Amino acid sequence: MSSSRRDGLRQIAALALTGGAALLPPAARSAPPPARLVATEFPPYTSATLPGGGIACAITRAALERSGWTMSLAFRPWARALSEFRQGLHDGVIGTWHSAERAATMSFPRDLGLINRIGFMARAGSGLKVDDLSQLAGLRIGTVLGYANPERFERARLMVDPAVDDLANLRKLLAGRVELALIDKGVAFHLLDTELREQAARLVWLEPALSEVPLYTVFAKGRRETERMAAAFDTGLAQLQSVGRIAELLRQGARWQ
Repeated sequence: MSSSRRDGLRQIAALALTGGAALLPPAARSAPPPARLVATEFPPYTSATLPGGGIACAITRAALERSGWTMSLAFRPWARALSEFRQGLHDGVIGTWHSAERAATMSFPRDLGLINRIGFMARAGSGLKVDDLSQLAGLRIGTVLGYANPERFERARLMVDPAVDDLANLRKLLAGRVELALIDKGVAFHLLDTELREQAARLVWLEPALSEVPLYTVFAKGRRETERMAAAFDTGLAQLQSVGRIAELLRQGARWQ
C-alpha cells in the first residue's frame, strides 16, 4: 500500500472517530440543542392528540425552525407544567397568557397571533343578547370549575352552574340545564367539530366576546440559553408574519378566528 493511500485511510478514520464533524457545514456544526418546551391539553390550541400538537405548537415550531432551532415537546397537566418549568425541566411553555406575575420569571416574545376569545354559547334561536351583562341576571350560566373567568363576568355576579370541563358545560347547554355557557370560542368550535358534531347546529356563538387574550409561547427568564431562544423565536415569528406564513397556519388550524 502506498504511503499516500495510507495517509488517506488515516484521514478517513479520524473523521469517523470525530463523527465526521469536519464534513458538516458551519450551520450544522453550530446548531443549538433542541428547545425543551411543555404544553397542556387545551385543544385546539395545544394537544397531544392533534397533528403537530395543535395550532399553537405548530406556530412555535415553525418560528423556532426559521431561526435554526428545533424543539422537543412534552404535555403535562397545567399545574405540573408550570411546576416543572420553574424547576428548570423545561425551557419554555406553549400557550400562556401574560400577567405581571408571570413576567417576573418568563420572557414574553411577541404573541402567537392567536387570540383566546372568551364569551358565550347559547342554544340556536334563543334570542339572547350578551352585550349588557345586567340583562342576564336570573339566567343560569354554565362555567367550568377552577377556570379563571373574565373580570367583567365576575363583577356582574351572575348565577353560575359549574361543570367539570367545557364538554360537560356544552352538554348541559344542549340539555337545557343552563341558558348560556361561558367558554373560549376556539375550544367551543373544536368540541362542536369533534365530540358534538351531530348536535353542532343547535348551538351558536354570541357576539361580543367578554374578553380577548393573546396567547404566547414563553421562555425562562434570566438564563442565557433561554434568553437566546426567546430572541430567536421572536425573530422567527416576525419573519413568518412578514411572508404570510402565520396567516396561512391560522387559516389551516384556527378557522374560528
